[in-house]
Amino acid sequence: MTSPTRVRIDMDGGVAEVTLARPDKMNALDPAMFDALLDALAQLQAKPGLRAVVLHGEGRAFCAGLDMGSMAGMAGGEPAGGFTDLLPRTHGIANRFQHVCWGWQALPVPVIAAVHGVAYGGGLQLAAGADIRLVAAEARLSVLEIKWGLVPDMAGCALLAPLVRGDHLRELVYTGRVVDGAEAAALGLATRVSADPLAEARTLARQIAASSPSAIRAAKRLMRLTAHATPEELLLAEAREQQALIGSPNQREAVRAGMEKRPARYED
Repeated sequence: MTSPTRVRIDMDGGVAEVTLARPDKMNALDPAMFDALLDALAQLQAKPGLRAVVLHGEGRAFCAGLDMGSMAGMAGGEPAGGFTDLLPRTHGIANRFQHVCWGWQALPVPVIAAVHGVAYGGGLQLAAGADIRLVAAEARLSVLEIKWGLVPDMAGCALLAPLVRGDHLRELVYTGRVVDGAEAAALGLATRVSADPLAEARTLARQIAASSPSAIRAAKRLMRLTAHATPEELLLAEAREQQALIGSPNQREAVRAGMEKRPARYED
């Protein structure tokens, strides 16, 4: 568990469930929430036996974005939520606020976000960091930063550009328009609409956790390359990953389990 007033991590059979736990504020992002999410990412990176992650919000919403108390301070010229010098790269290619969203991409296992209620501003960027987003039909999503005279700056530009067609993304960024779950799925903000996003995310995570962890991690490495690699680079990466998998203990176990019609017993 990390920062029990902000974020919880619960493990079950290789699946980590990460819960934003500030329901009285619709899981809005204040300095303590940023710290808790960074701590959660660090814990997950180092967690043995991790095979999949479910990310969701407790209470009425996934995440309402930046805390209104921090936003109010901006009107008086104070930095919001500790946003001071954003230029230093504190976490690899990202600053600490970008890493809160980009860090899910950097995890070696798939991340599934279950979105209900609202995902506004930083909350939408947080969901965009996941590999898969299951969204309730009545959910409300928005690239809301323009409302406050800002631009998406928590890795939103890098995360949303591969998901949403350019002209649609420009409209969302320029207007801050709110979309429901169905439109979010049509635009690419969501993977699909779900009647129960959290239940479906848990089921999907268990399915992923039952597959070869070696193959799943290799697949995530390849999927990360697709956004920027050339065809030549991708073809070579495919060959390298496949060559390393063929004949490996987990690959042999996958074949044996399939032929013997039994659950596989993989090594982490």
